[in-house]
Amino acid sequence: MNATEQAERAYLEEIKEKLALAIRRGDDAVRQHAGELRQQKEYLHEHQSGLDDADMVAADQSINRMAFTGEAAVARKRRLLKLSQSPYFGRIDFAPAGRASAPVYIGMYSFLDEQQRQGLIYDWRAPIASMFYDYELGEASYDTPAGPIQGTIDLKRQYKIRDGQLELMIENGVNIHDDVLQRELAKSSDDKMRNIVATIQRDQNAVIRNETAPVMVIQGVAGSGKTSIALHRIAFLLYRFRDTIAAKDVLILSPNKVFADYISNVLPELGETHVPELGMDELAADLLDNRYPFQTFFEQVSALLTQPDPAFVARMQFKSSVDFLGKLNQYLLHVENHYFSGTELRVGRTVVPLAVIVARFKAYHRVPLLQRFPLVAQDVRTYVREAAGRKLTGQEKSTIGEAVPRMFRFQQVLDFYRDFYTWLGQPELLRHSPGGRLEYADVFPLIYLRLRLEGGLTQPHVRHLLVDEMQDYTPVHYAVLARVFACRKTILGDINQTVNPYSASSAETIERVFPQAEIVQLHRSYRSTLEITALAQRIVPNPDLIALERHGPVPALVHYADPAEELAALGALVAAFGASGQRTLGIICKTQRQAEQVQQALPAGAGQLLTAASATFREGVVITTAHLAKGLEFDEVIVPFASARTYHTEVDRRMLYVACTRAMHRLTLTYTGALTAFLAAG
Repeated sequence: MNATEQAERAYLEEIKEKLALAIRRGDDAVRQHAGELRQQKEYLHEHQSGLDDADMVAADQSINRMAFTGEAAVARKRRLLKLSQSPYFGRIDFAPAGRASAPVYIGMYSFLDEQQRQGLIYDWRAPIASMFYDYELGEASYDTPAGPIQGTIDLKRQYKIRDGQLELMIENGVNIHDDVLQRELAKSSDDKMRNIVATIQRDQNAVIRNETAPVMVIQGVAGSGKTSIALHRIAFLLYRFRDTIAAKDVLILSPNKVFADYISNVLPELGETHVPELGMDELAADLLDNRYPFQTFFEQVSALLTQPDPAFVARMQFKSSVDFLGKLNQYLLHVENHYFSGTELRVGRTVVPLAVIVARFKAYHRVPLLQRFPLVAQDVRTYVREAAGRKLTGQEKSTIGEAVPRMFRFQQVLDFYRDFYTWLGQPELLRHSPGGRLEYADVFPLIYLRLRLEGGLTQPHVRHLLVDEMQDYTPVHYAVLARVFACRKTILGDINQTVNPYSASSAETIERVFPQAEIVQLHRSYRSTLEITALAQRIVPNPDLIALERHGPVPALVHYADPAEELAALGALVAAFGASGQRTLGIICKTQRQAEQVQQALPAGAGQLLTAASATFREGVVITTAHLAKGLEFDEVIVPFASARTYHTEVDRRMLYVACTRAMHRLTLTYTGALTAFLAAG
């Protein structure tokens, strides 16, 4: 079937006609549902005075069903319109054992010939479509609920169809994915992350389709596509378990609002509705009920870049270790055993022995400590009532309710947290004055104590949690996430891209908090040319990194006589970019102050300045810091001020690495004075 390119083109036209017919039917269905819904609402409005409660409930339910059906019809039409632009991207001819070969066309969504009840296009997430990613010609298999289906792939093709026109067809071959991948990677970047369904590689497909891992940790080198893979994994799980999980049941913890905007297009492109997103700082504020102001992660990193105080660094390092989490747990055990130190309680003529009160306190050992007091108080009231043989007065009940908590050393979580450092013998490790802001390194330890002491705060409505930039969070962060979100998790990042090496977690560190985790290592980098990757390897060597063989200009290291000349040259570089035909340029600085300095030196309106408060990512020239650029990619990157004076600490090294690895096609570093030592040896 469709053996030649001419036959394929004819078949494409046939599919487009069937899609056009389905779209027209979809339009009719949408209009019908809209009309029925309008009529039902009009009827309800005209007759509501004569309807009883049962009739009103039934009418509301009918309207809701109509609205839901109408929304489904609109969503189906939207998918069909997208398919009409690019119906499919792949084909395999698969012959199950003992049966003839049949073509399987694979696209973004499935499409069924409803008259013949025949699948014309299979969704990329369907089990049979997995063979397109996992096998070349020859023996192949795919899993079904009834068991694996064995057979052979006799033909494999990949297509590039744009605006309904066949632009490219690649025939059988081991490198079929590589050919298309090279074409895709050579394209210009834009203002949103793209889906990768046409170029998913075999190792990526295994991660996307993993249905069993309770916690999946993806350690991927810069440019390995880990964020895109994680989003496609979410899309796959929503497809595979569509009867039990919906997009609203997923939560993405993203590093900042700009990144959230950058990735916001992927899941809708894959046919899923918007997935809720939250920043880690926002989550922290929620879990603390906004009671304690605190330094944000962005402010912590900024402080490290501008005034790296050794004592500040030491506090962060201590609170970022697995040992620190162990110390918190030891302290809680100490509190449990030693901080209930009351006396007997006299109520009227009845004396409640301390042993009775302590016994009731310990009987509730499974209840968070600060939640036990009302339970113990109620037990004491029962004891007094039975001993006295009478009801208690309101005053006596209040006396007991107030006396029991006072028998414990503290009642406020912050008091416990301060006492923790006294117990350690290192009270200087907590720098916090009443009413002042907490250091960021103290935020999640305080939340952890609150969870252990007060309980609650869990979010059972979240059925899958996606955590990006995993390297920026500590073991205590993950201990909090484990308690708040009792669901499956996908956690991803790259230890080499930490913006705070004093407070970072590797995949192995995270595994100590989640022993059940499956760790996947992604070593192949797709983003940058070999020349850009070679320069980044000089900054942070990674012997495991495998670069895709794609060439481009050698990164330029350009020296200027003084800062004024360097800033003036940036304007010329931006102008050259404007004439290059590329779509995105990132000017990536070390600090926000440098980014503002660059913006002032450029013509008004020449670029978008990203700040911690920014919420959108636009195409064109973007001026930002390495911290805010994490996860983004640009056709071209300029790293100004790449001198030994600017980049010299370990934090600086990581910032420079992140900045350089954002570039896809071209990289330029400018500097005055001596070049940073991280590059001078090259």
